[in-house]
Amino acid sequence: MHDITILPADLIRLLQTDLTRLDVHRLQELILGVDYEIAMLKKAKSQVDAALTKRYGEQAQTALAATGRDFGTAHLTDGDVAIKAELPKRVRWDQEKLAEIARRITAAGDTVEDFIDVKLSVSESRYNAWPPTLRDQFTPARTVEAGKPTFTLTSGED
Repeated sequence: MHDITILPADLIRLLQTDLTRLDVHRLQELILGVDYEIAMLKKAKSQVDAALTKRYGEQAQTALAATGRDFGTAHLTDGDVAIKAELPKRVRWDQEKLAEIARRITAAGDTVEDFIDVKLSVSESRYNAWPPTLRDQFTPARTVEAGKPTFTLTSGED
């Protein structure tokens, strides 16, 4: 590898046209540097979040409980600093049990969509494995769009 000439912190000052003109080895070094910085920042953010939870989590839960809630936003203070603590509610639904409930709703003559949000999808591997006669029935409901491209640079030095 070559010496890194562009640091991730300098990246924001560069125009996209400047980046597209970089020597490929410099571009590769820039990618590695940015990926490293991202990993370090994610780790640092996780540690800071854990410290905040350890320091204020119990206070926030107590403040919410005092208002009869387990989840939501609590406002705390630490000296002259105001702290907004958000303890979100995460709900997960058992898909097999919901499917059974949906069958019972249908069997009772009701409309499933009146009770359950239904999103239908077909896996691409399943769609591609179907015979053309079946696939042709689904094709009008299928839209194909380009995803975000990704590029991986590797040199003989790696």
